[in-house]
Amino acid sequence: MLPFQMLLRLYSFCVLVVDMVWVYLNTIYAIIESVYEFFIPPPLKSLENETALVIGAGRGVGRSIAIQLADLGATVICVDINEENNEKTIDYIKRSSNAVYGYTCDITKKENIIELASHIKVDLGFVSMLFYCCGIPSPRSLITQPPKNIHDTLDLTLTSYFWLIDQFMPKMKAKNHGHIVALTSVAGLSYIKDRMPLSVAQFAVQGLAESLMEDLRVNKITGVHVTLSHIYPFIVDNSSDVRLKIPSYFGTITPDRAAASILESVRRNYPEASVPKHLLYLGHLLRILPRKATVLIRDLLDTGVDFA
Repeated sequence: MLPFQMLLRLYSFCVLVVDMVWVYLNTIYAIIESVYEFFIPPPLKSLENETALVIGAGRGVGRSIAIQLADLGATVICVDINEENNEKTIDYIKRSSNAVYGYTCDITKKENIIELASHIKVDLGFVSMLFYCCGIPSPRSLITQPPKNIHDTLDLTLTSYFWLIDQFMPKMKAKNHGHIVALTSVAGLSYIKDRMPLSVAQFAVQGLAESLMEDLRVNKITGVHVTLSHIYPFIVDNSSDVRLKIPSYFGTITPDRAAASILESVRRNYPEASVPKHLLYLGHLLRILPRKATVLIRDLLDTGVDFA
């Protein structure tokens, strides 16, 4: 039995070596491919004939995404809890396109999402793109609105997203066609004073997006894509009274510019992107450095906001 055991161990060792070499070679290839795509990005895919559901279309980035989706030829479904704001977005889109529909819905309640999904499926059929634009803070809301309790924050930022995915992603998988887009703010990169639930929820959105990517990979579904887009800075506004330590890196950005950058990443099927684009690598860096080093970098960048 001894020679047989030795041969078995030798075989296992050879298999391990082959696997390690395979992983090494593919890692090198992935790095080269990433560098190549940095200089020569993948072509932009067309959004014509796509049906895009935009949650939070009444204001901010969600409104700009809905408008730009319509300009790109997609049929847009605008959803917001504020009916007046949602109607303004719809009316604006109707100036140039009739392919727009609107629904008023409080997505923090599961039964509302189920009802919304049933109406959309009857009225429009297959939804091929889902943009979730809720939970991104604005500078004014951070100082004028009291902090939401933990359940409200998690329901708006994360839990309702699970319910929406549960309603629309199965059909995407069945058709092997679709795109899920998740947005996070700098709250998912660093703690915001007195907003711990928000930071936790934003971190969780990143985990949700990465879990969706892994689910699609394991099940070999290549036609459905997930894009996680970090909005750095988290301030999407035209305010001029916001002071940051490094304004050139963490200044304000208009919703239109943020939406254009997000849609470019979506049209290139990027799994992860950021606004501005160059700060994506900052998030990667903070994941691999020691804790003490990340604290120093966060203090240097000072992602807190001074509204004085």
